Amino acid sequence: MTDAPREDRRQQPKPPKEQLLSPKTAAKKLGVYLPATPAEFQQEQISRTALQELQDAPPEWLAALRREGPHPRDEVARRLGVSNSALARGGVSDSMTTAEIRALLDEMPEWLVAERDKHAPGTGVKPGTAVGERPATSSSRANRDSADDTIDDDDELL
Repeated sequence: MTDAPREDRRQQPKPPKEQLLSPKTAAKKLGVYLPATPAEFQQEQISRTALQELQDAPPEWLAALRREGPHPRDEVARRLGVSNSALARGGVSDSMTTAEIRALLDEMPEWLVAERDKHAPGTGVKPGTAVGERPATSSSRANRDSADDTIDDDDELL
């Protein structure tokens, strides 16, 4: 063994690499409809820092898209107060403008009223009627309730 220092052969850490997002992912994070964005946004990957800058100080095109639309399906469902599945059942297209959403809310078709009742917390379909569950039948519930309610004269109450 020698007292001479050894050469450090460990791998040196690499400088951090900027993470890039696809235009589809960036549009989803911004809450905008991708086909309505400018062509340069659709064709280039967006870095996380550029995405943060867009969120902090949105350019005019982004502010206009958020204000007027067209909005993606998730945003349409949120503004209508229903689920994405409810939009499919109601026959709503993939994107809508703010004016179309307001018109639908003013018109309030029957399917929208029913779906909003289902989607609202604390309301909707009674427990035991979800897919895969067997709803309690009224005849078995009536037999169980009548058996509990009857007390014979011979029974002692504790």
